[in-house]
Amino acid sequence: MMGKRHFVMAAGGTGGHMVPAHALAEELMARGHQVSLITDERGAKIPALFGNVEVNILPAGRLAGGVLGWLKAGRNILAGRAQARRFYREVRPAAVVGFGGYPALPALLAAQGAGIATIIHEQNAVLGRVNRLLARKVNAIATAYPQVDRLPKASAKKVELVGNPVRDEVLSLRDRPFPKPEAEFNVLVTGGSQGATVLSSVVPDGLALLPEPYRNRLNIVQQCRAEDIDRVRARYAELGLKAELATYLADMPERLASAHLVIARAGASTIAELTAAGRPAILVPLPIATDDHQTANAREMAKEGGARMVPQSEFTPERLAQEIATLGLEPDALAEAAAHARACGRPDATRALADLVERISRTPGMDPLPAKEQPVAAPVQGALA
Repeated sequence: MMGKRHFVMAAGGTGGHMVPAHALAEELMARGHQVSLITDERGAKIPALFGNVEVNILPAGRLAGGVLGWLKAGRNILAGRAQARRFYREVRPAAVVGFGGYPALPALLAAQGAGIATIIHEQNAVLGRVNRLLARKVNAIATAYPQVDRLPKASAKKVELVGNPVRDEVLSLRDRPFPKPEAEFNVLVTGGSQGATVLSSVVPDGLALLPEPYRNRLNIVQQCRAEDIDRVRARYAELGLKAELATYLADMPERLASAHLVIARAGASTIAELTAAGRPAILVPLPIATDDHQTANAREMAKEGGARMVPQSEFTPERLAQEIATLGLEPDALAEAAAHARACGRPDATRALADLVERISRTPGMDPLPAKEQPVAAPVQGALA
């Protein structure tokens, strides 16, 4: 086993980037290593993540908004790179691991300039914008899917399929049998961290079209946007359907454990949790997602029979009812779909990613900054400065 070393996670401030970064950090610390996080203001505020890790905030420029937007982004990237370089002189990391999002860009650019090993992890089935900018110069590219679009051909030899790390609470569901739909048929509806208005508009009416024997057994849990929740609650009451609504489900692993069917977007974390737990789903990819990556995310699960994928333009109450019938209202059919979903899971993702990070950090020539580099003062209040 390698000696104790320091690793830096660099992730943009959304759950899709932060959750796998957190999972890797926990695994590396369990192996005896030290971990720090570089993120932005949004990432630092996500609850229940990186509670026992030093969190450092970088200015990050979003590469958009015309000429002025790009100039501002360039200034922020340069400032962030300089701040990250100072931080690396202090902590002397063995490797910096990027998970996408704009704060990861200056953090990895600084590491590459300092001769520190760099690894990127791509959660989606399409290589993200920041990871595309970095792909040619990083030492390794960890992917969550066997097919990743927009990956530079020159970088193909650096790719290693590891999967997408998920929370331990979700991973533990893999060892629990798929629940038999008997007295109740539990439907979980989630649009990801931000909710999805289209699900709020279509799902109640779609479930109401199911045959009466199934309607009477429905037990619905749905995450809604705050601006939608009162309307959706009134609609369920009007339709006579039992539903529990919330803007945030703090106990999502337990909700997933009892679910017989999930209706959801196709974000990377959602797919990873569905396949880790083995839960059949109807997926409605977000049509405005960058490079249509949610459609690509759903591709493997749908192909293997663990999910039905419906474009948002075709997602109507009638189509939803039809897809539920196709996926299987009968227990045996649902259990088979659940098994197909489970087969797509990569439960060893966190360990495989940690193994890769340890291995790359020991690659000859990839040691931390030379000894002649002098450390600077520690960042004030956990922020890079």
